[in-house]
Amino acid sequence: MKYDLSIIILSYNVCDLLIDCLQSIYDAQKKDDSWQIIVVDNNSPDQTIEEVSKKFPKVELVESDKNLGFSAGNNLGVKRADAKVILFLNPDTIINSTVIQRNYQTLISHREFGAISCKVELPDGSIDYSCHRGFPTPWNSFCYFCGLSKMFPHSQLFSGYTASYLNINKPHTIDCVTGAYLMIKKYAGNQIGWWDEDYFWNGEDIEFCYRLKEKGWKIYFDPSGKIIHYKGSSSGLWKSGKGNVSKQTRISSARSGVSAMRTFYLKHYYLRYPIFFRSIILWGIKALERYRLIKINWQYRTMS
Repeated sequence: MKYDLSIIILSYNVCDLLIDCLQSIYDAQKKDDSWQIIVVDNNSPDQTIEEVSKKFPKVELVESDKNLGFSAGNNLGVKRADAKVILFLNPDTIINSTVIQRNYQTLISHREFGAISCKVELPDGSIDYSCHRGFPTPWNSFCYFCGLSKMFPHSQLFSGYTASYLNINKPHTIDCVTGAYLMIKKYAGNQIGWWDEDYFWNGEDIEFCYRLKEKGWKIYFDPSGKIIHYKGSSSGLWKSGKGNVSKQTRISSARSGVSAMRTFYLKHYYLRYPIFFRSIILWGIKALERYRLIKINWQYRTMS
């Protein structure tokens, strides 16, 4: 059967959230929508496979025998996708109204658009910054971590990473959107070889968008529709997440996030700067990793 849209959901150990996500997709689906829904399970220790099979028998299940991470897991789903447009969706999200249909029509109606995303909100109604970003150049990253982007949110010079100088309530092209909700033309994805498996968890969506733009594709942000994202439900690094995450998982997530920063910098910016400056940046990334690990350990000590 030929579908208009393939929806790929990569899941790890968030069974209840995944069930809610799938239900929201079916609630949003209209009679004329031809959607292929694929769930890739990254060897979850919970009852994901059994529950999805029982409650949503039409969902195509792909079972991995180990946790492949975000990139490799999604690439596994791409192999099963039959449609010319693919939506990558996190399991800790809830679809609202007709956002998928509107994004689909916009994407296929514009030849220059390679990918599109919507407004992604956290449960408290605030914006998930990951859905609307610039690229983390050394300058943009410096402004973000030292607080200049918060002090001058409307300045393109200081808020290049958060892209808060752009009107979040009006549609426009953007450098980078989130992998939690990313709709892409399959042809564009084929051009870049899909997700870069040098990234295990975190940063892969920035790499994905960077390579799309290298190929000349535009990425479109459309705030007319939205989803809800319980961000951090698998990693434990965000208060918006649901469920309990172990200390070891939080530590692994923190390390993966910093590793992604290092990988992206080495791939795209390292050779652009003098040797001395390169060393300062790599030292800063290492210092950030130490800070995050100390913070996690301290939180668990105060809890005990």
